[in-house]
Amino acid sequence: MNRSAVRFGAGLALAGLLVGSRPGDAGLPAAPADESPVALAQVLSGRLEQPLFLTHAGDGSARLYILEQPGRIRLLEQGVLSPVPFLDLTDRVLMNATERGLLGLAFHPDYRKNGRFFVNYTRQPDGATVVAEYRRGGSPAASREECVVLVVMQPESNHNGGMIAFGPDGYLYIGMGDGGAWGDPGNRAQNLQELLGKILRIDVDHGDPYAIPADNPFAKEGGRPEIYAVGMRNPWRFSFDRESGGLWVADVGQKKWEEVDFVTRGGNYGWRVMEGAHCYNPAVACPTAGLALPVMEYGHEEGRCSIIGGYVYRGRAIPALRGAYVSGDFCSGEVFAFRKSDEGGGGTSPTVLLKTGFRISSFGQDEEGELYVLDHSGGIYRLTQR
Repeated sequence: MNRSAVRFGAGLALAGLLVGSRPGDAGLPAAPADESPVALAQVLSGRLEQPLFLTHAGDGSARLYILEQPGRIRLLEQGVLSPVPFLDLTDRVLMNATERGLLGLAFHPDYRKNGRFFVNYTRQPDGATVVAEYRRGGSPAASREECVVLVVMQPESNHNGGMIAFGPDGYLYIGMGDGGAWGDPGNRAQNLQELLGKILRIDVDHGDPYAIPADNPFAKEGGRPEIYAVGMRNPWRFSFDRESGGLWVADVGQKKWEEVDFVTRGGNYGWRVMEGAHCYNPAVACPTAGLALPVMEYGHEEGRCSIIGGYVYRGRAIPALRGAYVSGDFCSGEVFAFRKSDEGGGGTSPTVLLKTGFRISSFGQDEEGELYVLDHSGGIYRLTQR
C-alpha cells in the first residue's frame, strides 16, 4: 500500500494502521497528565457517520453544523442532534475513495440576513472539486438549489484539500491540495497556472459567479488570479485567528514531516521543493530562496502521520490555552498546542496536550471560541478546563 494513502490528505481508510513511524526519532514534549490544562467533554458519541468538520453560522443561534463525509450537514442545537439533515447532498457527492466526500462548509459573514452558505465537495461522477453556494430554507433545512461557484478537476482521488472559510476581509478562502499521487509528480503546487496546491481567495459578493480581489498576487498577470498563496501539498484544515486575523494552515506532509504555516498574501510555502523545513526534491537542488518555512513542524515518530489543523484558542473556558494554536494528528490521536511567539525558525515542535485514542478528522469552533475535537468514528468532544 502506498504510504500516502494513509494520511489525510492521505487518508481515512486505514484508521488503525499507524504507518510511517520512524524508529530513533525523538518524541515531542508532552504535558504531564496532571499538568495539562485541558480535558475532553463528550458532546456526541457514535451517532454520526464519518464526521469531518464542525462550525457555526455566526448568527447568534448557538447552533452547530457538522459535516458527514458521505454528503450530509447535520444540525446540533442545545445538545440535540436533529434527525433531519440541514442539507443532504449524498446524491451529488462522490465518496468512492477515502479522501473524497463533503469536505468543507463556510457560512457567509452576513448569513443572519442573507442566508448564504458555501460547501466544498468532490462531485459525482468524476471526483472534481466543487465549491457551491446554497441558501437557508424556510425551515431548519436548507434549500437544495445549487449555484456552482468554482470547479477544479482532480487528476487523482487524494489530496483534495477541502477547507473553505471567510477571512476577516470578507473574501472566501479555499484550500486546494496538489492533485494527489506521490511527490506531486506534475509539480502543480509550484505551477502558477494551476489552482492545485494553493490557497485561493475569491470575492463571492461580486462578479458572476465571483470576482477577483484587486490585491490578489496575480490579479493582473503572472499566474491564476484566484491564487493567494502557493506551495501546498494538502492544506486539509486552515483557520483565521479570530483576534488577530492571522491565517494558520496545517499542510499534510509526504513521508517524514508535518507542518503548520503562517500564511500571508503571495507567500510560497515550499512544496514540493521542501517538506516542512527540509529538502524534499534534491533534483531541483533545493533552492530555498523566497520560500517561507513553517512556524511549526513534527516528524512521524510514534505513529504520527497526518496533521489535522485547528485554531488559535480564543475562548474563555481554558485560560491557560489562550493564544495557543491547537491542532492534532489523525493517526496518533494526539492533541497539540503551539505558540507562535515560541518559534525558533522552522524546527519548533508542539507540546502534546492529550492522547485521545481517536482518529481525529478535524477540529471545530463555536461562536464563543470554544474548540471541539471530531473523531472520524462518530464522536464529538469539547475541550474543557481540567
